[in-house]
Amino acid sequence: MPQWLQWALIIAGLAAIVVLLTFIRRQLAGLGEQRKRQQKAEAFQTQRRADMIESIRVIALAVEADQIEYSEACLRLKGLLDHVEPALLDQPPYDIFQLVHEKLEHMPTHRARKTADKKLVAKMDKERFSVEKEHAEAIRQAAGAIRQHTFK
Repeated sequence: MPQWLQWALIIAGLAAIVVLLTFIRRQLAGLGEQRKRQQKAEAFQTQRRADMIESIRVIALAVEADQIEYSEACLRLKGLLDHVEPALLDQPPYDIFQLVHEKLEHMPTHRARKTADKKLVAKMDKERFSVEKEHAEAIRQAAGAIRQHTFK
């Protein structure tokens, strides 16, 4: 084999090694960035969950202190529990939140309520107050229990 061919092959091999090392270095840097993004996302999710649990406790405390309408509390607690620990909504005493939500979910809220006919709103308020009165004791008991609950 001629000497010039040997040198050409050596140079080609070194060039391939340099290209591969550059590729490996970029891949490792990308993995590091991906790992940082994943850790940041996990930290965000952990904080978000902690905030939701704190919101659950505050709403439950407001129910116990009669500072919030029971229907609103049930709707909010059901929404939060859907994200934090959905299985609780099937267990007593927490299933009352699901039950009240199902009875009231057809009612308009926010803008829809403001634009709805006044007679319809009055009729729905009467229905809502009836549901609240019917389940008041169960709602208070569930609120006390959820405030003391240890979330997974």
